[in-house]
Amino acid sequence: MYLSRHPTSYPTRYQEIAARLEQELRHHYRCGDYLPAEQQLAARFEVNRHTLRRAIDQLVERGWVQRRQGVGVLVLMRPIDYPLNAQARFSQNLLEQGSHPTSEKLLSVLRPASSHVAEAFGIAEGETVIHLRPLRRVNGVALCLVDHYVGDLRFWPVLQTFTHGWLHDLLRDQLAIELTRVRTKISARRAQAKESKLLEIPNMAPLLCVRTLNSREGETVTTEYSVSLTRADMIEFTMEH
Repeated sequence: MYLSRHPTSYPTRYQEIAARLEQELRHHYRCGDYLPAEQQLAARFEVNRHTLRRAIDQLVERGWVQRRQGVGVLVLMRPIDYPLNAQARFSQNLLEQGSHPTSEKLLSVLRPASSHVAEAFGIAEGETVIHLRPLRRVNGVALCLVDHYVGDLRFWPVLQTFTHGWLHDLLRDQLAIELTRVRTKISARRAQAKESKLLEIPNMAPLLCVRTLNSREGETVTTEYSVSLTRADMIEFTMEH
C-alpha cells in the first residue's frame, strides 16, 4: 500500500523564504540595516505579501530582525558564538562565522601592577608591567575593551609598536611566542560611563568580564593576563568538554 508522507515534513514556501533570508542576514547584512520593503521582497520571491510576512515572522521569532512601525524591518545583532577552549582565537573564530573583526589600540604604557594584576603574575603589587588596551569591533560595531598585561619587560620594545590587530599574533610573529589559555574566569557587571562611551552602549548596560591567564605552550608561568569587557548582548560563550 502506498503511504504518502505527511505534508508538514516538507518546508512550506514561507519557511523556504525565511531560510534564504536568514542566510543573507548571516553574510550580507549588518546590525542596523533594514530589509527591503515587503512589496520588493514579495516580488522578488514571487509570493503574496501574506506569505512574505509569515517568513518575516519566523525571523522575528528567531531574533534576527525587529519590526519598526512605520519604518521597516530592522536587522538585529546576533550574539557571536565564542568557544572557550585553550586554543580559541578571537579573530579566527569570527572570520569563520563570516564576520569582519578589527582591533585598534587605545593605550600602551608601562605601569605599576594593581593587586589583581600582581596576583595574576605572582609578583609584588606595584611592580612594573606592560599594559595594552585595544578596542575590538565586529563589522564596525564596538564589541569589547581588552586590557592586556605582560609581565616580562623585555617584550616592551616590540609591544610598544602595537597599533592594531591582535596581540597574540604580534607575540608569535615578532617574538616566536605561542600562547595557550590556562584559566578563564567570567563574571558580569554594569558598564561605567567611560566604558559605555567607548562601547557605544547605554550607561549601566550589562557587560561580561572575562579574565584570562595565558602561558607559553608547555609552561605554567603566566606570560599574559587579559581582562576583557564585552557587550553581553553580542556574545555567547560555549564551554567545550
